[in-house]
Amino acid sequence: MQISVETTEGLERKLTIAIPGDRVDTAVNARLQEAAQTIRLNGFRQGKVPLKVVKNKFGKGVRQEVVGELMNQTYFEAIAQESLKPAGQPRIEPTSIDEGKDVEFVAVFEVYPEIELPNFAAIKAERLVAEVSENDIDEMIETLRKQRQTWVPVERAAADGDMVNIDYVGKKGGEEFQGGKAAGQNLVLGSERMIPGFENGVIGKVAGDEFSLQLKFPDEYHSEELAGAEVEFELKLNTVSEQSLPVFNEYFFISFGFDEGVIEDFREYFNKNMQR
Repeated sequence: MQISVETTEGLERKLTIAIPGDRVDTAVNARLQEAAQTIRLNGFRQGKVPLKVVKNKFGKGVRQEVVGELMNQTYFEAIAQESLKPAGQPRIEPTSIDEGKDVEFVAVFEVYPEIELPNFAAIKAERLVAEVSENDIDEMIETLRKQRQTWVPVERAAADGDMVNIDYVGKKGGEEFQGGKAAGQNLVLGSERMIPGFENGVIGKVAGDEFSLQLKFPDEYHSEELAGAEVEFELKLNTVSEQSLPVFNEYFFISFGFDEGVIEDFREYFNKNMQR
């Protein structure tokens, strides 16, 4: 088997392989002899069909099959011999497969790049250390309290941070527009869920108030129909509720699985967790 390797461009390699004709012929004849033992042809008993008859009838197909197998086999033999490391499947193109001649083909593929590793012993790295203060732990505890907040109805005017329950209908040019109507919707004032001016317009109102707001949608609103449009919202304020945070006591940290009365363990746990 003759092999030549050519670097075409970058990581691409072109492998040219020639398989001796006698190796091909030997493999083809062996395959035909195997077939002669099993095929059935009219006028011949099974296993008694002459090799010449088998070759005339099946020789071309058998040769194509054997040549394909040999090209695949010799490709892997060649890359092992040349110590090549293909990065993917090759593109194989036969250049000569005529009977009685050497079989030649070309395999084109890319190889993995050679990477030189640096001397890791010479690399310096800064070890980062987290410093968690008592204030940081206090802020974490406050975040945990907010995650377990509840809402308590109040009889006063709505303020920033309150949760209100409202009904509203939005109109453009006196006509209701799609997506501008809701009933019994909860809204936290200051969350900026609604368009500018909507939440501020609810502040100062009390439960039972019915009022309207003249507003304008942002110019870059996602709906082309409403972008930059002047609209009117008719609202009814149903309820006002204020935020209620759980008291930071033994019942609070017991709910996180800590033993009763061991607040120091609770703070130390979050200290280590935040450092990690």
